[in-house]
Amino acid sequence: MTPLPTRASRAHRAYSCTNCGHWQRWFADAPPPTCPVCADVRNALPDDGFAFLTAEEADAAVTCSWREVLPGVTEFSCAPDLGLGSKGWVLETAAGLLGFECAPWYSDAAVEELRRRGGLAVLASSHVHGYGALWRLQDELDPPVVSTGVADLVWTKAFRVTWPADEVLDLAPGVTLHRTGGHFDGHSVLHDATRGLLFCGDSLKVDLAPDGSAAALSAHKAFHAQIPLSHGELRHYREVIGSLDFSTVLTPFEHAEGVTTAHVLALVDHLLSAPPSSSPVPMEQLDAMAGVRA
Repeated sequence: MTPLPTRASRAHRAYSCTNCGHWQRWFADAPPPTCPVCADVRNALPDDGFAFLTAEEADAAVTCSWREVLPGVTEFSCAPDLGLGSKGWVLETAAGLLGFECAPWYSDAAVEELRRRGGLAVLASSHVHGYGALWRLQDELDPPVVSTGVADLVWTKAFRVTWPADEVLDLAPGVTLHRTGGHFDGHSVLHDATRGLLFCGDSLKVDLAPDGSAAALSAHKAFHAQIPLSHGELRHYREVIGSLDFSTVLTPFEHAEGVTTAHVLALVDHLLSAPPSSSPVPMEQLDAMAGVRA
């Protein structure tokens, strides 16, 4: 029996869209003609046509760094921003390191840092806007579990999903993936019950104050196009996220302590009380609503 391939064919290479940062595999002698993520309604088209970076060009363009932002949680990021400028989160769990979302690029030094710490037991993402250079971590570290929502497999051409997730999937002790849908059909959030963290993907957008605290929350079907979620999608958000206990949220782009389950329920209830809206709701207003609920 022919063994399954573990890496991409040498005839193909990875290309990153300079507009959004999405990586795709294409033929080695020419870049892809378009970026499927930018062409989707949830992202903005580039002003002057598509352009792409190879892995070597991305490596030369940015510096990758990492820092512990919360106990047991390391943030990986790039400067200057590449594409949308996503962050990669690495959690210490009882089953080993778990990567959720990914930075736009990982330098050799960043990969070696993860290898020094034992590699990754699990690599997962909420949806395509958080994939970043997930393919590079799979190529270099070969984690046994690579997971995204089964409904979002269409976006995973750059890497191989080994465990497509349905509605709920336990990825480590106390760390569980839950499908919210809404923003994308397979969009999922990761709940760390032990630390009280919600890696919320793009189910929420957090506006930060100058001091880094949460100033407002919103929810979108499409952030760039300002398309709101439907009431049916919001009700499903409420059912899923409302059952999870957390006091900090981490999106693919920022994290905010003090954003709790009650705040998110207050946001959803506010959005359900009126015609669909993508406008941010100030935390002071959500504080008051959450206080009334309590």
